[in-house]
Amino acid sequence: MDDRIYWIGFTYVRGIGAVRFRGLLQAFPDLQTAWNAPASQLAEAGLTAKIIENLHQVKKQIDLERILANIQKAGIHILTWKDENYPRRLKEIDQPPPVLYTLGELTVQDEWAAAIVGTRRMTGYGRQVTEELTELLAHHGVTVVSGLARGVDASAHQTALKHGGRTIAVLGSGVDRIYPPEHRKLAAEIAENGAVISDYPPGTPPESNNFPPRNRIISGLSRVVVVIEAGITSGALITSTFAAEQGRDVFALPGSIYANQSKGTNRLIQQGARPLLEPKDVLDALNIEQVQEYRQARLDLPADPREQQIMDALGYEPVHIDDLGHAIGWGMDALTSTLTMMELKGMVRQVGGMNYILVKEKGILYQADKK
Repeated sequence: MDDRIYWIGFTYVRGIGAVRFRGLLQAFPDLQTAWNAPASQLAEAGLTAKIIENLHQVKKQIDLERILANIQKAGIHILTWKDENYPRRLKEIDQPPPVLYTLGELTVQDEWAAAIVGTRRMTGYGRQVTEELTELLAHHGVTVVSGLARGVDASAHQTALKHGGRTIAVLGSGVDRIYPPEHRKLAAEIAENGAVISDYPPGTPPESNNFPPRNRIISGLSRVVVVIEAGITSGALITSTFAAEQGRDVFALPGSIYANQSKGTNRLIQQGARPLLEPKDVLDALNIEQVQEYRQARLDLPADPREQQIMDALGYEPVHIDDLGHAIGWGMDALTSTLTMMELKGMVRQVGGMNYILVKEKGILYQADKK
């Protein structure tokens, strides 16, 4: 049986998030064992009595094999922590979602992404800035991330698509429960030119308490977060808080002190966010020259002999940079610079602690001879 079926199963259990997923993976050899474990062992793994009861109820109510079959039939992809194409930047945040459900495709290009978020009741000023900024990002190959909501979010997605850019929509519901419903067509277009993603399992309705947690994914996927317009209680401010905690650059669009839509963004600037004075500010924060270098580097595949030597020494288990240098007999400066270029090309990935692995994209291994 596909091991992912148990990852899926646990996402249906209320109360099991990233922390308890890690606890289960540490306490049991695999999630199948955890799924079938007695209550006493689950308690030892850190699950409360209430969560254990939730698990038992879920096991009675759902058929895992049928759920997996329905997911596959709907064209929904599943990414877990163990998958090498799980978004690298997202995996590095505190408590990354253990499972992502996606319509469309996440690619290495999406590692250069900017989030654009804001109020559902944007002004003409907010729309103009959203469109100008998104167009600029799309033309420079930067993926635009937002939440598919009315207002700023929808404008950002639509403008990215209009100008041939990639865009990612992060939902507060299952990817089969598009909200708001009038954005179903937009979501389908996004899936064709990016991805619609959620950490909530299919069938999850768009409940209000689902939206604040999903904002950590919007910021986690992005290098920069831009808040266009937001009231004092806007959910976009939650995204900016997550962004700051994750070490992302946060921009806020200044506005009239008398406009409700600008009270939140003006407050962000007062608290230390960077004022968005012109769209180019975001390109500068993204180090757009590096983005262009990356895009050119993708055209330079396959690997040259030095890169091939590194790839021959790597596999799909992490190798520390010191061990890699010892294995191929290189100095640290040459090794670091070559690995940096290979990361830009999407050939290798750093998985934390200066450990590296090989990377696949669309099933093709960037290595000519390795079996």
